[in-house]
Amino acid sequence: MRRRTYLKLGGGAAIGASLGGCLDSVTGGGDDDSEIVAGTAPGFPPFEMNEGGELVGFDIDLLEAVVEETDYTLADDWEEFEFESLIPALENDNIDVIAAAMTIDPEREETIAFSDPYYEANQSVLVREDEDVDWETIEDLEGVTVGAQSGTTGEAVVEDELIEAGLIDDGDYNTYDNYVLGVEDLENGNVDAIVLDVPVAETFANDRAVEVAFTYETGEEYGFGLRQDEEELQSALNEGLATVQEDGRYEELVDEWFGN
Repeated sequence: MRRRTYLKLGGGAAIGASLGGCLDSVTGGGDDDSEIVAGTAPGFPPFEMNEGGELVGFDIDLLEAVVEETDYTLADDWEEFEFESLIPALENDNIDVIAAAMTIDPEREETIAFSDPYYEANQSVLVREDEDVDWETIEDLEGVTVGAQSGTTGEAVVEDELIEAGLIDDGDYNTYDNYVLGVEDLENGNVDAIVLDVPVAETFANDRAVEVAFTYETGEEYGFGLRQDEEELQSALNEGLATVQEDGRYEELVDEWFGN
């Protein structure tokens, strides 16, 4: 599968930079309305990450395969943002589609639309490999220091199930722009646990001195994010996704990136 290079724009600054008009190919803003610009948030392996100056991952390959089945084309350069900046970038027409393992949920659907789901996941609790813990439930995290990425389901679990429940204080929660930073903090002993999506946690466990303590079931579904008024693009992506799932390419990508 081909890998697409990316145009590196950091966090909220990326939005300001893009507003300057550097993205003429955005739908409605260029000569070719069939060209769409994708945005993502690296640091979430194996869905999206930077390797040797390239943006790679399951989401990258999947969206590319899906778009190839439509009348649309992907712009050569993907846009890189912090996860929390992706929806504002979409609303401001700086990108046309989000491919970032984004969970479909009612709160987000008040602002944006989604494609059909393309992946199911739960949350997990990641700990240091040499840490002797017997945690099995979210309640077992009472009194420990926990981290999660801003704007993610992991953060919602920490806020709703730990802070609001009185199991940890606000000061016991560390937030990160991406999970690479969070896992580094875990390895360095600055937090006791990280709450994040199961496949991402398993990827870190394969590469670093960390392990999954337990899984917290959330039944999430990921979808590609779109503006609410882009019904034609939404239908095209749904049809392309169905084709990729039916012809076997979806399973090939799952095997490649998750080793199933």
